[in-house]
Amino acid sequence: MSSSYNLTHLKVLEAESIHIIREVAAEFERPVMLYSIGKDSAVMLRLAQKAFHPGRLPFPLLHVDTTWKFRAMIEFRDRYCREQGLDLKVWTNPEGLAQNINPFDHGSKKHTDVMKTAALKQALNHYQFDAAFGGARRDEEKSRAKERVYSFRDRLHQWDPKNQRPELWNLYNCKVNKGESIRAFPLSNWTELDVWQYIHLENIPIVPLYFADVRPVVERDGTLIMVDDERMRLRPGEVPMMKRVRFRTLGCYPLTGAIESTATTLPEIIEEMLLAKNSERQGRMIDHDESGSMEQKKREGYF
Repeated sequence: MSSSYNLTHLKVLEAESIHIIREVAAEFERPVMLYSIGKDSAVMLRLAQKAFHPGRLPFPLLHVDTTWKFRAMIEFRDRYCREQGLDLKVWTNPEGLAQNINPFDHGSKKHTDVMKTAALKQALNHYQFDAAFGGARRDEEKSRAKERVYSFRDRLHQWDPKNQRPELWNLYNCKVNKGESIRAFPLSNWTELDVWQYIHLENIPIVPLYFADVRPVVERDGTLIMVDDERMRLRPGEVPMMKRVRFRTLGCYPLTGAIESTATTLPEIIEEMLLAKNSERQGRMIDHDESGSMEQKKREGYF
């Protein structure tokens, strides 16, 4: 009598991701895991913990703090990393901080260039990391769809989509010249729905902003922006409205749109995802500026 053992779809993805994480940890001298505090980072972190259980992670986490993240994100980051005993490094661009670069006075593109892209490159150089895990998925955005699991970056951390290496049979070429590095994406083959189902399956803690609640928002250009603190600059005639909303993606709060929703549990979010017709990054205002497109940002060294 023969028997067969088949992994579920999520377990296949989990095994692939754990393999990638272990490969990078074994092949590179100073890897780091980029931690954005979002749902993808939460899943990637859980996969890394599984990859090295019962030991500690053999690399630190890095959060690039623009100083404009939602307060709930920072509170969650500090509490969760403390509870898990994680080695968290936080980096803010000191020049951008001194110049008070912000989304209101300087616009989304310059804010992203200085406080995210430049800050990330500074941190990678400062700590001399040669590999950085990121939570990007190919289904998020068209430029990410053509990115390899091992995304090679030159000495300036720039990405050249025409100068990437084949990854046949899940074999990854880790050889880089001195000063070069890679970004590794263990969640490349996951979808947004996969992420939510895995969070539900593993009972992974996430930032409360992903769940619907009544929050103060203003509507700008068809996007609901949450008034998260006193720094939010209201336009003439704008009055915050109390609406039941949640977020599909998290970033700097003045540049991140909410959606009206009644989903307060993970099963309700998953049900909502099954009916969704728009990408989660529709809520990222930084992606709507053609001059600041995702591919251009990645060429310049973005995540």
